[in-house]
Amino acid sequence: MDWLDWLLLAARVVVVFFVLLLSVILLVWVERKVVADMQTRKGPMRAGPRGVLVSLADGIKLFFKEGITPALADRPVYLIAPIVSMLPAFLAFAVIPFGTGVTLFGRRVPFQIADLNVGILWVLAMSSMMVYGIVLAGWSSGSNYPLLGSIRSSAQMISYEVGMALALVSVLMYSGHLRMTQIVAAQDRVWNVVPQLPAFVIYLIAGLAETNRPPFDLPEAETELVAGYHTEYSGIKFAMFYLAEYLNTVTVAAIATTLFLGGWRGPHPEHLAWLWPILWFVVKVLAIIYAYIWIRATLPRFRYDRLMAFGWKVLIPFGLVWVLATGAVIVLPDVYGRRPVVIGAAAVLAVVLLLSLLWSALARRRETVEAPS
Repeated sequence: MDWLDWLLLAARVVVVFFVLLLSVILLVWVERKVVADMQTRKGPMRAGPRGVLVSLADGIKLFFKEGITPALADRPVYLIAPIVSMLPAFLAFAVIPFGTGVTLFGRRVPFQIADLNVGILWVLAMSSMMVYGIVLAGWSSGSNYPLLGSIRSSAQMISYEVGMALALVSVLMYSGHLRMTQIVAAQDRVWNVVPQLPAFVIYLIAGLAETNRPPFDLPEAETELVAGYHTEYSGIKFAMFYLAEYLNTVTVAAIATTLFLGGWRGPHPEHLAWLWPILWFVVKVLAIIYAYIWIRATLPRFRYDRLMAFGWKVLIPFGLVWVLATGAVIVLPDVYGRRPVVIGAAAVLAVVLLLSLLWSALARRRETVEAPS
């Protein structure tokens, strides 16, 4: 690589950084307007046309607010925790291809910062680091409520990270690649969401829990823990946690688009061929984010014991079963042929359906017997 390659790489990093920041500003406004519309309200209308600048106004206000550091806080860790919470979202986005690329100065410039040959493993590593900022913030604040919120967060995120990993393993097994660009290329005919629909659902649910969004926002449950792990933060440090939450949401949606929805793939004309893949990628990411906002406006917050029970007793066992099923679909046709495998899969599904019907019937009968007369 010569100086021009390094300059183009730095330009891509800067562009992605500022686009992610701008997307957070717009996402906060979109979420407020969509939730307001679902609740028959107008939402923010004051700052800018239809309130589009309200997020910018909030950021300016927080930037100039006085930052107060608690007397009992571990100051170095207290100051570094907001930065640690932001970094994984930026770093995870580095391996996501958001377009085909363009030719500049005789060089092919891909719309991706780094095409690592271990792209999925990089995503898993960055998702594991997201919990560190929250845990450090709660521990270093010198207060019980942030500590409780960070402990909740560590248990929740580690639990649902297992489910997310199982969903990614299923995609890895089906596509046969670790590199993100190769996974997108393998979806040229059928998107992975069709054969891997259960893994897609598992990933979306685990993504809600990983980003601490409703109905899985227990680490910052204001009805129980004041404001959770960032109770003792104010000003720009609080804004960085707020920014990290929405950055993680955008990154989770972008990863889901890349792994399950074909990435930047979509029909487009020959004119401006480099622009249409970016537009398709943005539309798919916005569709997933809209679904997350819809869930926030629809479902109430889970109780903590039910949250953990759902992760360990439902999501992870189902993910393990789907990993086994994916392996069977990939390997067994080469050993026994396609027809016997299809017949066996249909028989297994029929048995599972029959058992589920019998179980529900027995449960209803037990409730009827135990009900007081």
